[in-house]
Amino acid sequence: MTYIIAQPCVDVKDRACVDECPVDCIYEGDRMLYIHPEECVDCGACEPVCPVEAIFYEDDVPEEWKDYYDVNVHFFDGLGMPGGAAKLGPLPKDHPMVAALPPQNQD
Repeated sequence: MTYIIAQPCVDVKDRACVDECPVDCIYEGDRMLYIHPEECVDCGACEPVCPVEAIFYEDDVPEEWKDYYDVNVHFFDGLGMPGGAAKLGPLPKDHPMVAALPPQNQD
């Protein structure tokens, strides 16, 4: 089991979760942040600091965002287990589903 980041993060990328994560498993794509499912230790530190409530425990993802489990998993296809986001920095890509979204509201 793991935590995932869903659609409310798209075009926001607040990064409070990145600062809170003790294992550096939250990676930055072009339009949103992604949690590496094999590096996450399920501590939950990221969830309460997200200002847009985009982070969910895998079993608690609202139905409308269930696809974001696969989005988080497959974002890492070809990357393997880098062992921490800090050493990679922002990655110039997104999962295709995220890349295809229209710009999200920036209230």
